[in-house]
Amino acid sequence: MGGSKGGIVVFGAGGRAGRAVTAEARGRGYEVTAVVRDPARYPDLAVAGVTVVRGDVTDRGSVAGVVGGRVAAVHAVTPFSGPEQGFDTLDPAFFVKAADALLGGLAATGVGRLVAIGLGANLLGADGRPVMDDPKAFPAEIRPFALAHTAGLERLREHRAGVVDWVMLTPAGHLEHGGARTGRYRVGGERLPDGDAWLSYADLAVAVVDEIEAPARHRTRVSVFNLRADAGPDHHADA
Repeated sequence: MGGSKGGIVVFGAGGRAGRAVTAEARGRGYEVTAVVRDPARYPDLAVAGVTVVRGDVTDRGSVAGVVGGRVAAVHAVTPFSGPEQGFDTLDPAFFVKAADALLGGLAATGVGRLVAIGLGANLLGADGRPVMDDPKAFPAEIRPFALAHTAGLERLREHRAGVVDWVMLTPAGHLEHGGARTGRYRVGGERLPDGDAWLSYADLAVAVVDEIEAPARHRTRVSVFNLRADAGPDHHADA
């Protein structure tokens, strides 16, 4: 790892996606500000090149207080504090509030790039309907979470002309915790890909940091995945 390329802020750094992005960013020479609700719960995040801070992704002032001077921010936050928290405590406006706070906080501090992690439930299935609308494919009890996530995406889409250049990367297929970093991924559109789609958290992180280093997609949502049949060194080929 060479010298620092600047700073990246990762909101939700204590989760699986946030941890993977933090590791990938550090491996490429970025300094990382890891934003979590309670830093005392994440002593293991405080390694060389990572500064752990308290923050609230739904509060514009809190966002502005940690992003200034950084090159980009990553939104990998879930509204749940742990697996014991049930969906009945979900704030349906959580992701809308987060979108507003991030866009406002980044704009106020001159940080122009936001990469958000999406939810595959609002991708379209083979029948052209969102996956979350198919009770056979998506559990009804999780639907409120999917609706909240979708509302956040729609809020971002309302800001296509804003000063913050955002992109949402949505894993399309099974997300593998502990899966290998292949360094490859495909980029698709609004539909689930044909075939056995999957993605490791490590490769999701590769896609996130790629979109920070060399932004290729702007103010849009795309799907990110690998296929079991893929082989060879192909890197982020469009599907």
